[in-house]
Amino acid sequence: MSIMQTSRPHCKKHGLPFKISASLMCANLGRLEEEVRILEETGIDLIHFDVMDGHFVPNLALSPLILKAIKNKTSLPFDVHLMVTNPELYLSQLFELKVEYITLHVETIYNSGTRLLRAIKNHGVLCGVALNPLTPISYVKYIYPYVDKITLMTVDPGFSGQPFITTTLNKTKSLAIFRRRNKLSFDIEVDGSINSATFEHVLAAGANILVVGESGLFSRHENHALAAQLLVDELKHIWEKIQQSTCTKE
Repeated sequence: MSIMQTSRPHCKKHGLPFKISASLMCANLGRLEEEVRILEETGIDLIHFDVMDGHFVPNLALSPLILKAIKNKTSLPFDVHLMVTNPELYLSQLFELKVEYITLHVETIYNSGTRLLRAIKNHGVLCGVALNPLTPISYVKYIYPYVDKITLMTVDPGFSGQPFITTTLNKTKSLAIFRRRNKLSFDIEVDGSINSATFEHVLAAGANILVVGESGLFSRHENHALAAQLLVDELKHIWEKIQQSTCTKE
């Protein structure tokens, strides 16, 4: 039987018991307003918005200024993933923009974790924490009461196009087992090389939010509306396959 919690509510758009989060960093940056509208119309559940500072990760990506320009162009929730050394510097801007999720890396909040997580919750924002591939899940043992989502990086953060790190599947399974045994409700998100080669594995391991970027979504077709529909169709087929496998084993 898969570790996936099949009792989770199905998404209204596509009828699947997990969410699809599109990484805007991999979209066409020259027409972001059009891109977010296309994603909203074609079954995507969340916009994954990467902010990088060139220090915590050796790259620069999107910024709160870009977010401000497009936030009111869609009703999709934004999950702002702060891949930055000092996330506290960004929080006030994100609160003003009324983003739906803010995700912090546990590697950056050792000395201020509970304070920052409480601040996020107190502003009515859903709170996530992200773990790099080499960071053990034991790091979230004492903060899970504050979080709505735990993001497991399945590649090293900072660049798209990296190969999936297969050892993160065991990490995903362990976190899903911990969630189930303790009757917890946080989401488990996977981020990094989530595509046709890995969809079935991460879903069976217990992930219920899939961050899809270049390989999972945008490279499917130059028409991104069609690309998103192809993605949803494939995920429906994969989920049906997982369910049939579960019934066979039982």
